[in-house]
Order: sequence, then C-alpha cells, then structure tokens
Amino acid sequence: MGAELDKETIAKAYARWAPVYDVVFGAVFERGRRAAIEAADRIGGRILDVGVGTGISLPDYARNSRLTGVDLSEPMLRKAQERVQEIHLGNVECLAVMDAERLAFPDAFFDVVVAQYVITTVPDPEATLDEFARVLKPGGEIVLVNHIGAESGLRRAFEQWFAPVARRLGWRPEFPWARLDRWAKAADGIRLIERRPMPPLGHFSLVRFGKTGAVLQLAAERQREA
Repeated sequence: MGAELDKETIAKAYARWAPVYDVVFGAVFERGRRAAIEAADRIGGRILDVGVGTGISLPDYARNSRLTGVDLSEPMLRKAQERVQEIHLGNVECLAVMDAERLAFPDAFFDVVVAQYVITTVPDPEATLDEFARVLKPGGEIVLVNHIGAESGLRRAFEQWFAPVARRLGWRPEFPWARLDRWAKAADGIRLIERRPMPPLGHFSLVRFGKTGAVLQLAAERQREA
C-alpha cells in the first residue's frame, strides 16, 4: 500500500488548497458531486457531508434535507461558512472542524453519510468507514465518490509512480477497490448497493453502501420528525 498519510500532512495540504480548490477541482469533480447528492437526496432526512471542504456541494442538496458538514481543514471550512452565509442556506444545521475517524455524533444519528473524494485522503480509510457506519441509521446509506486505483496496466504503473508526490498533496492515487470490498464484507450489517464508474473516463466511481436493519423503523422516525 505504500507509505500512509498522516493528519498533519493532510491539514497542511488542504490549507494550501483552500483559496483555489473550487477553481482547480470544481469542474473536474462536478459529475461525481452531483451523482452523490442525487443519491443522498433520494433518501433525504439528516445528511452528514464528511470532507465538506469549501461547501461547494451544499447549495445543490434539496432544501428539505438537513445538512451537517465536517472537515479536518479549518481554512476550507471557513470558505464553507462564508458560502452558507452568502447564499442563506437555512438547511445547513452545523459546520464543524472534525476528524472523520472520530466523529462527535451519537450512534445511528444520520440518514445518509456522504463522502466525496475523501476516502483516499484519510490516514485510515477502514476506521473512517467504521465511523460512517456507526453514525448511520439502520436503513440508511453511505454514499462515496472517489478515485479507484487501476488494477493493472499503464494507469496502475503511473499511480504507483506518482504516489509519493500525491501524498504531499494530501491524497493517495493507488487506492484499490479491494480495500472497500474487504471492509464491506467484514463490517457488520453493511452491504454494497451500487458501484458505478463516473464519466468522462471512469477514473472516479460512485459507491453506495446500505446499512441493513429496521427500514420500517427508519421510515416511522422520519414521519415523526416531519
């Protein structure tokens, strides 16, 4: 797997990215962002956006969804807070600096957990996914959009070669599907719902995991909260 990331490197990298992130990555990541938001809005309710960054996705969620955004990078989150205030996004209930591996929320608190381009940027992806599952209600979904490393060929060779540079930029390009697959098979009550390559080249994928359990109970809770 190569050298792993650490939180200090990640925080420094994204502090540097904060002023230009939307310009550099906005168009590149747009199709994946919209696919993740559409998947989350189909469930609705209380949505946790992990790695919310500058908040570029927040205006695109349905206004009847209740949003919480967290990010490790305080400079990125300041951009998100400015966006919420400028656009008057009343459905954003909370923005907080938080470690994705140690979410400060109760068990079974959210209907959906969304992580866009996050899993390849955290030091321990499996521990992070465990936290997503912990704070997710039974019947809810974990919605990921992420680069999935190539399994063979020239792209895999390039990703392996580029990995040391990418880590200084705050992510790992050689992240294999096998890590997500192993996690889901080992996790209690987690099942894969969908894995879909995203255009234009399929380097990114939409991945949805469901948490099995009291689906009818979840629907009843939503009705009471409405």
